[in-house]
Amino acid sequence: MTVLVTGGAGYIGSHTVLALVESGASVVVIDNLSTGFSTALPEGVPLFIGDAADENLVEGVIAAHGVTSIIHFAGSVVVPDSMRDPLAYYRNNTMTTRNLLNAAIKGQVKNFIFSSTAAVYGNPEQMPVPEIAPTRPLSPYGSSKLMTEIMLHDVATAHELNYVVLRYFNVAGADPQARIGLQTAGATHLLKIAVEAATGQRAKIDVFGTDYPTPDGSCIRDFIHVSDLAQAHLAALSYLNQGGTSVTLNCGYGRGYSVLETIEAVRRVSGRNFAVQMSPRRSGDIMTMIADTTRIGATLDWTPRYDDLDTIAAHALAWEEKLLQDRLANRQDAVPA
Repeated sequence: MTVLVTGGAGYIGSHTVLALVESGASVVVIDNLSTGFSTALPEGVPLFIGDAADENLVEGVIAAHGVTSIIHFAGSVVVPDSMRDPLAYYRNNTMTTRNLLNAAIKGQVKNFIFSSTAAVYGNPEQMPVPEIAPTRPLSPYGSSKLMTEIMLHDVATAHELNYVVLRYFNVAGADPQARIGLQTAGATHLLKIAVEAATGQRAKIDVFGTDYPTPDGSCIRDFIHVSDLAQAHLAALSYLNQGGTSVTLNCGYGRGYSVLETIEAVRRVSGRNFAVQMSPRRSGDIMTMIADTTRIGATLDWTPRYDDLDTIAAHALAWEEKLLQDRLANRQDAVPA
C-alpha cells in the first residue's frame, strides 16, 4: 500500500509527501531534482533520483516497494516558458505521463492522481468556472496538461485504473511551520515574487497588464494554500482507496483576488513597501480564473484550513525570511580558502 510521488521533492510535491508521512502512509519519491530539493523531503522517505519518464526506473520502484497508488507532480509549469519552447512542454508533461502510465499499468497500479491546472479552461465564459466548462487552453502548458487528462481517461477506460484529476488554480503559501516552501530559483509565482520584493531580494515587481476589464485592471486569480492543496491530494487518495470512480475536480477556494490586491496583502502582512512596475500584457495570461468548488466539496472529505489571502501571504513571507536567514548564515560560516 505504498504511494509513489513523482516530483515529490518539488514545491507542491514536498508538501504532499509531508502530509502523507504525517498521515502514516508509506511513501516513495521519484524526482530528477531539476527544480526539487532532497532536503524538502521528510527523513526516511526513499528518494530515487531520476526521470518519471524512465519506465525501467518506475517499474523497478513499483515492484520493489509494492506501489498501489501514484500521485504525479513531475512536469514543467511556467506558462511564458511554454510559449517559447512548446516542444519541451509536450515532452516533459505529456510524453512523460505516457511513459509513467505505461509503467503503472504493467505494475498493476490501481489509483492515479494527476496534477493538472485551471489553464486547461483558457479564458472561460462562465465564472466561477465548473469542471464541465469547455477546455480551450491559451498556452502549450495548458494544452500539454489537457492532452494528459485525455490520455489518462482513455487509459482508465481500457485498464483497471481509477484516477482523480486535480485542476489547480493558483497555488501559494508555505508550510505553516515554515518547514518547507517554494525555493526554486527564478520562480514565477506572484506571491513568491512579492515576498522576495518585500524582503529586499528584488528591486521591483512587474504587473503584466493593467487594462483588463476587471475592477482594478489587473488579472484575477483564485489562490489556494499549498498545505490545503496537499490535504486535497490525501482526500483524493482516500476517495480512490474507498472505491471512488474516476473524476476531475477543481482545486481552489471559489474566490478571486486581483494581482494588485495580492501585492497589497504582502505589503500589509510584511509592513514594508516595495516598487511595483506596470508592464504590458503577457502572452498566454488568462484574465480571470475562479474555481467553482461545488464538485470537490461534494466528492472529497476536504475542508480548507487557510482560506484567507493574508494568511497565505504571511506563510509565504515567513518561509522567505527563513530562506534568507539561512543563506546569510551560510555566507557567514563560509571560510575563505
